Amino acid sequence: MSFFNKLKKRLFKSSARLEEGLEAIVEEGAEEELPEAETPPTPAPEPEPTSEAASESATRPGLIGRILKRPATPRRLLDDAMLESLEDLLIASDMGVDTAMRITANLSERHFGKKLSVEEIKALMAEEIARVMEPVARPLPLYAKKPQVVLVVGVNGSGKTTTIGKLASQFRAAGKSVIIAAGDTFRAAAVEQLQVWGERAGVPVLTAPEGADPAALAFDAMTRTEEEGADLLMIDTAGRLQNRADLMEELAKIVRVIRKKDPDAPHNTLLVLDATTGQNALSQVETFQKLADVTGLVMTKLDGTAKGGVLVALADRFGLPIHAIGVGEQIDDLAPFDPEEFARALTGL
Repeated sequence: MSFFNKLKKRLFKSSARLEEGLEAIVEEGAEEELPEAETPPTPAPEPEPTSEAASESATRPGLIGRILKRPATPRRLLDDAMLESLEDLLIASDMGVDTAMRITANLSERHFGKKLSVEEIKALMAEEIARVMEPVARPLPLYAKKPQVVLVVGVNGSGKTTTIGKLASQFRAAGKSVIIAAGDTFRAAAVEQLQVWGERAGVPVLTAPEGADPAALAFDAMTRTEEEGADLLMIDTAGRLQNRADLMEELAKIVRVIRKKDPDAPHNTLLVLDATTGQNALSQVETFQKLADVTGLVMTKLDGTAKGGVLVALADRFGLPIHAIGVGEQIDDLAPFDPEEFARALTGL
């Protein structure tokens, strides 16, 4: 199954909610009409049928009857009232007020006064969503400099550990030498999970005793990575609650210590976000940007939410690169972000 088909299937909660809303909006002010090509021509006068022909005609529907029995396609005029309803629907799907206004304004500019069906609106929305997200769709960059240090941050339960394992496995399969540092030294389960991924991918996982200083582990991991000439060092960190100042300061310490080894490190700081947190993801980006200089985003658990529109809001508001999205637990459930595929899956096309 291609990733797009998997994405479409697993974004069903979001797309179904959006489609139901569109159907209700169109039906509210719909004008049922037949396509112009199906409008029957005015028939020419015919001679009166014989009694036998009349009897046969009475039992067989004519052209007009057959056409009238075809289901009409409900369409609604795109006017101010409909635009307001569409804006409310997009806000309800977690796109946020500003993004919803931007998308409906673009729809108004290009299609105001047209009669549109549900399928036509979905296609136009997908086009506008892809337009918003196109500038941020970028794969994780790999630089010539070795080692490249990637710091992975996020709140508890966002999917950091699994994301690191998947990315490391994919880079290893692409011929890159990778080392993982299990910087979540306070949670044994996180270390064990990374070790499982490391064994599966053939990637070494560096650990420290439980409760050890994660900044010291990061420093030691950089030393080993340099000695071995590895391409990539991925550093896991403990889940941070953005309202816990002590935990956030610890993350800032990791960054300071890394930069003693290499002033340009970390070369990438990935913020892993859980799609099910909705609009709270926006405040997470704001906080982590200040403390860890976030360079790119990975969105996980899109299959678990009916409000996948939050990713559109993130793209529109912050403009940070979206490197990958995840829709499950398997290694191929994480893939580079494709704005057109995402937009089509989100709108149910």
